[in-house]
Amino acid sequence: MSAPDFLKVFCSRLNQINIPYMITGAAAVFIYGEPRFTNDLDLVVDMKADDITGFLASFPPEEFYRPPEEVVKLEIQREKRGHFNLIHHETGFRADVYAVGSDDLQNWGMKNRKVVKVDSEEIWLAPPEYVILKKLEFYREGRSPKHVRDVRSIVEARGSDLDMEFITERIRSMNLAEVWSECIPGSGR
Repeated sequence: MSAPDFLKVFCSRLNQINIPYMITGAAAVFIYGEPRFTNDLDLVVDMKADDITGFLASFPPEEFYRPPEEVVKLEIQREKRGHFNLIHHETGFRADVYAVGSDDLQNWGMKNRKVVKVDSEEIWLAPPEYVILKKLEFYREGRSPKHVRDVRSIVEARGSDLDMEFITERIRSMNLAEVWSECIPGSGR
């Protein structure tokens, strides 16, 4: 299965049921920065309780592992860090699905997401600024060097296309200056 098919396994179903989403994590880095292998897809969704039945019907249990309706309902109601998984049985590909909740950055990301075409399918990507800031948060939490590589690759690939004023402001408000300087030596931010 190719990378575009990997994205379409999950995204085409979300497109069909009109659930707003954005791809983030390694799959977004693959598009914005330096490609690296991943077999999971990080998705942020803006889903309401009324959407759950249609959502679960789009990921039938004979094709996907999916949590029970009660779990999805509980997770999308969390104000922060609501999360559940989908796993495609045939390929083993996993989607880590995060609820938007009240997270200011996630809500900003959803409002500023970008559509790109992969083959004939439109997919929604988190803005690169969002991906950078989330990678900085994850680096601060776990110190995994993959996040440093991901941040550097997006900054190098996107350069002047990035809204550095927004990134700098968020780095300050999110207390990420130390990890930013570790990721981008000499950044002075």
